[in-house]
Amino acid sequence: MTLSLLKRIAGPALIAAMAVAAPLAAQAKELVLYNWTDYIPPDLLKRFTAETGIAVTLDQYDSNETLLAKLKAGGTGYDVIVPSDYMIKIMIDEKLLQEIDTPSMPNFKYVEGPLKTPYYDPGRKYSSPYMYGTTSFAYDTAAAPKLEDSWKEFFEPREELRGKIGAMNDMVEMINNASRYVGVPLCSENPAEMKKVQELLLKQKPFVALYNSDGIIERMTAKEVVLHMQWNGGAHRVKADLPTVTYVYPKEGMSLWADNLAIPVGAKNVEEAKIFINWMLEPKNIAEASNFTGYMSPITASSEFLEPTMKTDPAVVPPEGADKLFVMAAPCSAKAKELMDKVWTNVKK
Repeated sequence: MTLSLLKRIAGPALIAAMAVAAPLAAQAKELVLYNWTDYIPPDLLKRFTAETGIAVTLDQYDSNETLLAKLKAGGTGYDVIVPSDYMIKIMIDEKLLQEIDTPSMPNFKYVEGPLKTPYYDPGRKYSSPYMYGTTSFAYDTAAAPKLEDSWKEFFEPREELRGKIGAMNDMVEMINNASRYVGVPLCSENPAEMKKVQELLLKQKPFVALYNSDGIIERMTAKEVVLHMQWNGGAHRVKADLPTVTYVYPKEGMSLWADNLAIPVGAKNVEEAKIFINWMLEPKNIAEASNFTGYMSPITASSEFLEPTMKTDPAVVPPEGADKLFVMAAPCSAKAKELMDKVWTNVKK
């Protein structure tokens, strides 16, 4: 349709309105967030859009390895991702992350403690802190006897709990915690030591109802399983509907992890992604995420916005002395990773 014909049909006023609307549409702002399942409140994303005009599309994954595989396979289109500590280091080494110089962001002033300069990104050139927590297991005290504070209860379950336990579909968490229980160093390069880990996991397998890192909260709440390996924030959320759930601090030790916001190489909306990351460092905003997920952040100023239960639940606030049990995993060597892959493949086949 020619412009002259359009003018005769639509009139000059409509033509002028279309001329204004076209550049505005071209300037529409957006970003794509690739996050762990059920790990950010939808209402928070809506508020971000309302305050900034940046629309957010959310896609979700269930493990760091899924995220890494997606990026290495050429998966693009993501502007913000949420890798854990050791995965940040791997992604930096493999040149999968953009430098974003988080300390230069206005709201970085709110970050305090060790996660301000973590081992995996000392200068915070590539990442910004999100949530941190621990991995153990929780069980329903109304459906089971009192259990020991030991990984034994998970890896060698009592007869009455066999077939009623859930495991994560997470190679790193399963193998690391099995290693702790059998006394094998994390990231062992010794085939004989990893064979002990494999034997334990294969012995446990018939008693596992399922391997799934998604839907843990719903399974526990619905009482589909009695005991489940899970993150502490998940246990906190289960308690809201099932108060008889207890989160265990195993005497053999447990994983401490920290999740982070980062921008992958190839992101299309870099400036919008940086606005989002800085916005999430605002105490009120990160507190809303904490209240939803059940995890804490290294932004202590957010405490005034936290719900009361976040300050009293032992799953969120560890008992005195429990911090001695926490170990943050570092990336394993190629040889150790190869052994872990073989063990996990044999367990899952």
